[in-house]
Amino acid sequence: MAMATTNGEQQTRHQEIGHKSLLQSDALYQYILETSVYPKEPDPMKELRDITAKHPWNIMTTSADEGQFLNMLIKLINAKKTMEIGVYTGYSLLATALALPDDGKILAMDINRENYELGLPVIEKAGVAHKIVFREGPAMPVLDELVEDVSNHGSFDFIFVDADKDNYLNYHKRLIELVKVGGVVGYDNTLWNGSVVAPADAPMRKYVRYYRDFVLEFNKAIADDPRVEICQLPVGDGITLCRRIK
Repeated sequence: MAMATTNGEQQTRHQEIGHKSLLQSDALYQYILETSVYPKEPDPMKELRDITAKHPWNIMTTSADEGQFLNMLIKLINAKKTMEIGVYTGYSLLATALALPDDGKILAMDINRENYELGLPVIEKAGVAHKIVFREGPAMPVLDELVEDVSNHGSFDFIFVDADKDNYLNYHKRLIELVKVGGVVGYDNTLWNGSVVAPADAPMRKYVRYYRDFVLEFNKAIADDPRVEICQLPVGDGITLCRRIK
């Protein structure tokens, strides 16, 4: 961690680009978690978060504050039919499933069933497994199949994407056909560990550097897309909400 001084006061800042929270102060982020997130976090989500924390790839999980945000968003837009691309152990999937009505559905896709099955017992115990249809494998063939059937066009209320950043634009080309007008697509990691504003020679992890240009390209393209109105939020690692308007 690096210390910056402003008006004689020391402020804690993250030295390495790659911290899950984009807030410059760990103490401020912890305050948000302990004051607003953890006290309201459903027990199944806490259990799954604890399980995921022990997994070697835990950096891939949705943060607790973003999980809370997704749960609230699903309720606000009264979503019923949703999709998730990139599941990992299912923390964001569980946040969505808990927010959906009992007859709500989630088409969930991930290339790794083993990770999903880590969280599946918690999802089942929470009583929401019946809302989830899990498809193992790359999402693109499934999306192409859905797009081919015109009855699927405009049929999804909400879609959440937290997957391979080099395919975000390819996903968007298909998802814009599948989400309804007035529906929302959320793309995760669009501030990509803060690297989107970092100098080219800034210290960053290899995977951050590799995907950085793809994220920058996606952000520019989505801002220019007349079919959606967007809102980019510094929650978690950055999430861009796209509301289809045409």
